[in-house]
This record gives sequence, C-alpha cells and structure tokens, in this order.
Amino acid sequence: MTSGAGGAARPATARLVMWTLAAGQFLMALDSSVMNVSIAAVADDVGTTVTGIQGAITAYTLVMAMFMIPGGKVGALIGRRRAFVIGCCIYGCGSLTTALAPDLPVLLLGWSVLEGIGAALILPAIVALVATNFSVERRAAAYGLVAAAGAVAIALGPLIGGFATTYLSWRWVFAAEVLVVLGILVLARRISDAASRGPTRVDLVGSVLSALGLGTFVYGVLRSGEWGWARPKPDAPAWLGLSPVMWLMLAGLLLVWCFLYWEARVVERKGEPLVDPALLRSRQLRGGLTMFFFQYLVMMGVFFAVPLYLSVALGLSALATGARLLPLSLTLLAAATLIPRFLPDVSPRLTVRLGLLALLVGTVALTTALDTGAGAEIVTLPLLLVGTGMGALASQLGSVTVSAVPEEQSAEVGGIQNAVTNLGSSIGTALAGSVLITVLASSFLTSIEQNPALPAEVKQRTAVELQNGVTFLSDAQLKAALDASGTDEEVARAAMDANAAARLDGLRAALMILAFASVLALFFTSSIPTRQPRQP
Repeated sequence: MTSGAGGAARPATARLVMWTLAAGQFLMALDSSVMNVSIAAVADDVGTTVTGIQGAITAYTLVMAMFMIPGGKVGALIGRRRAFVIGCCIYGCGSLTTALAPDLPVLLLGWSVLEGIGAALILPAIVALVATNFSVERRAAAYGLVAAAGAVAIALGPLIGGFATTYLSWRWVFAAEVLVVLGILVLARRISDAASRGPTRVDLVGSVLSALGLGTFVYGVLRSGEWGWARPKPDAPAWLGLSPVMWLMLAGLLLVWCFLYWEARVVERKGEPLVDPALLRSRQLRGGLTMFFFQYLVMMGVFFAVPLYLSVALGLSALATGARLLPLSLTLLAAATLIPRFLPDVSPRLTVRLGLLALLVGTVALTTALDTGAGAEIVTLPLLLVGTGMGALASQLGSVTVSAVPEEQSAEVGGIQNAVTNLGSSIGTALAGSVLITVLASSFLTSIEQNPALPAEVKQRTAVELQNGVTFLSDAQLKAALDASGTDEEVARAAMDANAAARLDGLRAALMILAFASVLALFFTSSIPTRQPRQP
C-alpha cells in the first residue's frame, strides 16, 4: 500500500483502511434497502402514510443523484479524507435525527436530506481514497471489497430491517448506524490523503446544471411506476398526451447536455470545471462507466423482483426472504475479493465478460426455478451464479475507471461513477417493476377472459378494475378482498389461480428484461482493457 505522500504502510494498516472504507460503502447502500420491508411500520410510527415514506425514500435517492458530482469536486478541493470525514459527520447526524424523528418532516430532514448529502460526499471520496491508499496492483482487490460491501448491504438490508422491525424497532437500525459512523471516524485517522489542490473557484453554474439534470432525470424514472412510462396511467397527469415521465427524462438529458457544454466552455476559458469533459474522451473510462451502469441496472432489478416475489407471492417473512438471498451475497463477496487475490493478472475484459454471462445464465435460470416454488434447494444455484457474476464485475470495474485517469482526478471520477451507478439503480428498479406489473395485469386479464366458468359481468368488472391500476397481491391479500366483496367460491378460485399464474408471468418478464440487459452490456465490453493496470 502506498500513501498519498508516497510512503508505505504495514499490511495491518492496509487492511484496516480497506475495511474502514468498505464499512462506509456498506452504510451508504444499507439505507437503500433496509427500510423497504418496514415502510408500514415507519409510517404508523411517525403518523404518516405509506406514500409519505415512499416519498422519503425517493427524496433520499434524488438528493444523492443531484449532489454526487459536486460532492466529488468537494473532495478534490478540500482533500478526500476531509470530505469523507465531513460526509460521515453529516450522515451520522442524519441517522440520529431519523432515529429520533417524531414526524415525517423531521424524518425527511434526517433521512432524505442529511443522509443524502453525506452520502454524496462519502461515496466519491471512497473511490479517490482507494486510489490514494493502495498501489495499482492492489486496487482491484480493494475496489472489489468495497463494491462487494455495498452489494451485500443491499442483499442483507431486508433481513436486517425485518429483524429490527419484528423484534426491536426500525429506529434501532439508524441508531446503530450512528455507532458505526463513530467507529469509522476513529479509524479514519489511519487513511492517507493526497494533498488538495488548494483554494480555487467552484463552478456554481455547472453544479446547478448537473444537479438539475441528474435530479430531473432520476425523478422521472422514480415516478414511472405511478405515472407510466409513455402512456399515462389512469388518474395520472398527462402533458401533451404523454406521461410526465418522458418529459422529465427528456428535460434531464437536455440539462446534462447543457452541463457538458458549459464545462467545455469553462475549460476553453482556462477556468476550473466541475468535471473536465476531456475525461469522457477516455475509451477505457467510458467502458468502465457503461459496465457500472449495466451492473447496477441488473443488480437492483434482481434485488427488486426476487425479494418481492419471495415475500409477497410466497408469503415468506423478511427474515426468510433475506436467508434465501444469502447464497447471492456470499458468492458476490467471495468473487469480488478472491478473484483479485488469486488471479491478480487475469484479463479485466475476460472477467467482465464471464461475469455478464454468469448474470445472464443466473437470471434465466431463475425464471424456471421460481416456477417450482422457489425452495432454497431450487433457487440456490441461480443465485450463486448471479452473485458470482456481480462479484466478478465488482472485482474489476473500480480499478478500470480510476486507472483510466491521473490519480489527482480520481475524486471527479468518483462523482461521475456514483452518479452513473445511481442512474443504473433507479432505471433497473423502475424497469423491473413496470415490466412486472404490466405483464401481470395483461396475464391476469387474459386468464380471466379465457375462463368459461366466469360470467361476463365478472370479466367486464375485472377489466375495469385493471384499467384503474393493479398491484402485486399475495394470495392472502386477494382472498381477503374477494371474501369482503362476497365473491362465490368458484369465481374466487379462478381469480386466485389467475393471480398466481400472472405473478409468475410478470416475474419471468422482468427477469428476462434483465437478462437482455446483460446481453446488451456484452456489446460494450470491448472498451475494457485486456491487461491489469500496473504502476510504471
């Protein structure tokens, strides 16, 4: 390991630094998944609705997306370790505020605003600090562990949240985060830092344009489930006959283009850009960022669709759902850390391609495994493949992107990299969810219409109900609704069978879309280098 000053550190210190940064990444990713199984409990506790808590989750994602690139620039100006420490302090204050929140506004302040801003400072700094603290030969292993920590947090989030909500309180999760932050701050003294560039002007116009562009695009994607992608859903707003989602995404892309155009003008005037557009001319960097996008698109799509099916369709508890996902978490961690250790000279391009193929085979295998009841003995092998593929990508991509630019620009690369992963996560979740619900509704309606045992008025009423929106219902939820409406036994049985088949069709379609994304990503792997980066 080498410090920013060029000194060497003992292996014990290197491991301590690695685990400190991995703990920071774990915390940032944990909040994205830990509360999804506790939304109802949180809403009841703070006196709001489920929609209000979902809005808080959306706001957390938006704040991160908006401030990720400026957060990377802050690290370049004041020092990466200082940005990391300040971000941890802000994040810890947000966690404490959330743990004590008596109502929704305080929850929004702590969870969405403070934690989101803290994450926007921490995540780019982690990327830069790995580049500063580890030699080129060891960066792949360090980036693999850090990336694996984030992915494992996403996988274990429902398990942790379910356990806390069932046996303690959701507030204990955020209280524990404060303790973890304090531990990170104590250990952060061991982290070496490169010297900052010194006082300089901050590109305020670029900061505003990047925040508005990324925020607008991500907000549009996040509202796609409620508004629809192109055709507006019933009771959803419509702008010129189209869903607002399309207009928001278009406006976001236009603002991002304006941001890049402005940055080019700043460089021409010999100013200090927020992001140097010349960075994106690097073929290797573009390839690494593209792979990051597809990795998080597929990963978050899987982490949305599979737990939803396990918990709702099969009625498993949050603890049981998390246990079913453990094979994925273990192989992801193993692949991300062991590939760089035992195959230090392996081709990054070959590893990424094999990882994408493992993702492809795993997601396709899941489409058939879940059809047989999703028992632990059935889903383990597909999840092992998915986890191995994700881990293989994680073991290489961080080193690929950072090694494409000079070390002093690693903070800017960290901001761009995390903005891209945020986009991939948002699109993957929204895409998997919308495809699942659309196919579910279509399959359910087809099953009802083709059932000769159902009277015409029932079929007509079902079509009207589906036009007003459909949800992913468990058998227990549907049976309760049918009993409440006085539906006779034959009709209820037909509806239950149609719902079970439609859920499977929706999940298969969502997984096949993610498999298609894995194949599409293979077309962009030629930009990944064939040799591991080495120090001159």
